[in-house]
Amino acid sequence: MIEKGAVLPMFYLPPVEYFVKLNIYKPDILIESEEHFPKQTFRNRANIYSPDGILALTVPVVRGAKNHTKIKEVRISYDFEWQRLHWLSLQACYRRSAYFEYYEDELAPFYEKKFDFLFDYNQQMLQFILKAVKMKVELNYTPTYEADYPSMADFRQSIHPKKENYFNQKPYVQVFDERRGFQKNLSIADLLFNQGPHSINYL
Repeated sequence: MIEKGAVLPMFYLPPVEYFVKLNIYKPDILIESEEHFPKQTFRNRANIYSPDGILALTVPVVRGAKNHTKIKEVRISYDFEWQRLHWLSLQACYRRSAYFEYYEDELAPFYEKKFDFLFDYNQQMLQFILKAVKMKVELNYTPTYEADYPSMADFRQSIHPKKENYFNQKPYVQVFDERRGFQKNLSIADLLFNQGPHSINYL
């Protein structure tokens, strides 16, 4: 068992802060894989920068056991065409960014292929992003659920869309920053499409 480092949840297109933590604590990273699914978190939601401000993209999940469903057993719902909506939103928000076309072909399949489970979808998406930002991190997974990790930094609850964020972030150029200024701690997609290969230096 890792005795130092950090434990992080598995998110959908995680915020920039998530990758800063990965970079700081690597190689001693544990990804939480045994928790029960908590609602209204970045586990199935990502914030991007639209012409009207922050836009939340949410991956719908199958209704069922509510908060008592294990994270690996949470199924993605396809009752409506959320993949098409997310992809159109990403295109509308980032088509004018410097590097969207650079990653477009590799990202598109995530919005075409149907994945059964949220955890698997997020996991494959995370592997793509780590490769895209050129960050070498070996992902280890929690074998059991532990309420506390006394010897590790625990970010399972702190990186949260509903909580005050004290993450101190240096601005970078964003597509709509002339309209609404710099928006901090958006999805890694925002950094990737705007900074491209320079993302790793930023992180």
